[in-house]
Amino acid sequence: MNQAAGFEGGRLLVVAFEGWNDAGEAATGAAKLLSERLGLVEIAAVDPELYFDYQFTRPSIVQGDDGSRRIEWPGAALSGPATAASSEADAAASVVEIGDDERVTGPGADTLHVLLGAEPARSWKSFAAELVDQALAADIEGVILLGAMLADAPHTRPLSVFASSENRELRDRLGLDRSTYEGPVGILSVLADQAERAGMPTISLWASVPHYVHNAPSPKAVLALLGKLEELTGLSIPRGTLEEEAKTWESGVDALAAEDEDMAGYIEQLERARDAVDAPEASGEAIAQEFERYLRRRGDGPDGRDGRGEPPRGEGPRDEPWRPRDA
Repeated sequence: MNQAAGFEGGRLLVVAFEGWNDAGEAATGAAKLLSERLGLVEIAAVDPELYFDYQFTRPSIVQGDDGSRRIEWPGAALSGPATAASSEADAAASVVEIGDDERVTGPGADTLHVLLGAEPARSWKSFAAELVDQALAADIEGVILLGAMLADAPHTRPLSVFASSENRELRDRLGLDRSTYEGPVGILSVLADQAERAGMPTISLWASVPHYVHNAPSPKAVLALLGKLEELTGLSIPRGTLEEEAKTWESGVDALAAEDEDMAGYIEQLERARDAVDAPEASGEAIAQEFERYLRRRGDGPDGRDGRGEPPRGEGPRDEPWRPRDA
């Protein structure tokens, strides 16, 4: 198979995992919307006993429409068109009526699959291998992995999506970047590596979520991922109430900032840095200079250390970086 095939009406698999890869629940939010708009049904799943630590990713109890209660266990499941269900009974039981104005359309919409789950606690290589085998059994030709990361992104501007691929043909044809990141990774990277080795080309889409509102779902980041997905695949994905939810989310953050002078000032810094990068006349040197000025305003050096040449105080990212540092 042509390694770059599969993204022009082919059988695509869209992947998202809860947890480390899912800031603002943007990746799973986009994948769930796709699955709902396509009326997909579960066709395969992993055994959660093999991969999950229930003290780390706890099961949940839920109540059905009839009042009955059941335990939902963390896991990962592959969903596909109802015609791919293991039996006619399963397919009939899972059919959901979707209006024409709510259905995903475009090349490959009728064969699109979605993989949703929680990031496992152990046996990542076996977990990824099992999911790749399921994808191959479903004749998947290409994989799009959705992620979302906390970033220095102002909520008042369009949220950027970084699109990359390890597949050279895809990069050349679609104008994608190749990631130069080095460091700890999530299950998406492991799955992408195994999919490429199995002959399924992959694209990774990562949305930037404002880190100062990381505790709440970000519908604006979901919109950004869906927009990039449409751009790369030619699909048309109805948004439903998502655009209105994004406006409400942005207004809510505006209201919080209006009550906090330090937070408002910090957001203004982010806006200036973003606008300088987006300006048509901005050269690479100008962008770099503006970024360094932004880091100095934060008290950070270009190497991620503070202005005194020492690591920032405390462990991990601060929840409120707009607060003045202690002297």
